[in-house]
Amino acid sequence: MKVENLRELLVGELRDLYSAETQLTKALPKVAKHASESGLKQAIEHHLKETENHVKRLDQVFERLHQIPKGKTCEGMKGLIAEADERLKDGGDHATLDAGIIADAQRVEHYEISAYGSARTFANLLGEHDAVRLLEETLKEEKAADMKLNQLAENINIAAKAA
Repeated sequence: MKVENLRELLVGELRDLYSAETQLTKALPKVAKHASESGLKQAIEHHLKETENHVKRLDQVFERLHQIPKGKTCEGMKGLIAEADERLKDGGDHATLDAGIIADAQRVEHYEISAYGSARTFANLLGEHDAVRLLEETLKEEKAADMKLNQLAENINIAAKAA
C-alpha cells in the first residue's frame, strides 16, 4: 500500500505494532513455560502483563486517531517468534536454553523499542500529544524490559558457559 503522508505512515506503524503485541501475548506464555531460571520466568510473566497493557494503550491511540487496529500482520514479529519457537523446540541444557531465550527476547525488545520510538516521533510531529504520551509510556516499559534482560543475562550466560 502506497503511503501518502506522515499520518498514514503513523497509522501503518501502529497497526504493525498492534499485530506484534497481539502475537506476543500468545507467544510469551510458551516461552515462560520453557524458562528454567526463576527470575527469567518471572520477568517473562511480568512482561506478558505489560504486553497486554500495551495492546490496551494502542487501542486508546487508535481511538484518539479515529482509526481501527486492523489489516496488517507484523511479519517481523512473526519471524522473531518463529525463530524463538524453533529454539524452544530444539531444547537443550537448561542454562543454555535460558541464555537463548534472553537473546530471542532482546531481539524482540529492540524491534519494539525501534518501532515505538518511530511511532512516537511521528505522533509528536503530527501534534498528537495523547498518542505521544501513551506511546512514550510503552516505550519506557520496553526499555526497562530490555535492561532487566541484560541484568538476568549476566548470571545466566555464565551458567550456560559452565554447562
